[in-house]
Amino acid sequence: MTTYLPPLHPGQREVWDERARFKVLACGRRWGKSMLGVLACVAVSLRGGRSWWVAPTFPIASIGWRMIRYLSNQVVGAEVKEGERLVTFPGGGWTQVKSAHDPDSLRGEGLDFIAFDECSFSQERAWSEALRPALADRRGGAMFISTPKGRNWFWQLWLRGQDEAEEEWRSWRFPTVSNPYIAADEIDAAKDSLPERIFQQEFEAAFLEDAGAVFRKVMEAATAEPRDKGLELGYGVDWGKHEDFTVITALTQEGEMVLLDRFNQIDYQFQVGRLLSNIEKYKPRQMYVEQNAMGEPLVEQLIRKGLPVVGFQTTAQSKVRMIEDLALAFEQGRIKILPDQQLINELQAFEMTRLPSGAIRYAAPQGLHDDYVISLALAWQAISQRQPRGGVVRYA
Repeated sequence: MTTYLPPLHPGQREVWDERARFKVLACGRRWGKSMLGVLACVAVSLRGGRSWWVAPTFPIASIGWRMIRYLSNQVVGAEVKEGERLVTFPGGGWTQVKSAHDPDSLRGEGLDFIAFDECSFSQERAWSEALRPALADRRGGAMFISTPKGRNWFWQLWLRGQDEAEEEWRSWRFPTVSNPYIAADEIDAAKDSLPERIFQQEFEAAFLEDAGAVFRKVMEAATAEPRDKGLELGYGVDWGKHEDFTVITALTQEGEMVLLDRFNQIDYQFQVGRLLSNIEKYKPRQMYVEQNAMGEPLVEQLIRKGLPVVGFQTTAQSKVRMIEDLALAFEQGRIKILPDQQLINELQAFEMTRLPSGAIRYAAPQGLHDDYVISLALAWQAISQRQPRGGVVRYA
């Protein structure tokens, strides 16, 4: 029986031909690392071996399963068990998809090969306590494929692969641009629209020392000075009441902060009144106001007063785009903020986390606030966008 696997691009071919037992690939998005890992699993199983495709969660593992199922359906006599995510091949070999969400669930099998997808987003003990022992009796191999997540255990494995004394290990770092099937203008567009650090990690596969940091050059931007008045201002308003704070921020069209007001634990009508008192001093051209939950009736109230309001519905997707716009403004030196220490602290502490699903989450560290950050991000939208990216538009 002859099975023809899909063709490999040069980078994939280099890894495929390498004879090292353990291969570590730090790759940019869309490089083709998942397909390479799937092909390796299927190839081992077609030769009668046992292989696992492992990912941080089942949603990510489903990507590999779809590829495995597609290839397996082309093999005469292959038996696909959807419920178990298991394929058994005519020669007796098999491959199965697993989740590393619970490392203890990975114990018990003797394996010839493991492809560990996005392993930098899994716990290290999934490898050390469960997967590595599973390779011992059959002297199996493994391929670790992931985009970096700072300098964690995946980085340590990658360093091991760079050490010539480690004969069983080999590692590579492939940026997205090394995939010849990805159009160069797509990568250029991502570079222009993403903050530098995110582009470095996600597309250049860089191991960043402080990978969670979102805003750079914060201190360089803290040069704005208070003004008695401002023209053509963009407002950002993030509501709060008890644990959270309401923050009002105003920027000039040139990106210079002229107003920063923070307060909490007061009635919503007083919050509106405090906003209106600020508006009497600093006239807005446009206002981006949080509309989530209790923000909706407040937005309606401001609209009835004839103010140029855009109600912004903050979702996981719209927040990502809003924060990345603000981070890019800091990197490009297009924004100046007041040297308020609390504002600076929030900006410097704000973190990026990639979730097991692969999505990006931006938030303050546990126990801290992000009200200043969100208000500033809304104000930046107010001066740079005619339409909110992902928000619900309501004009006066």
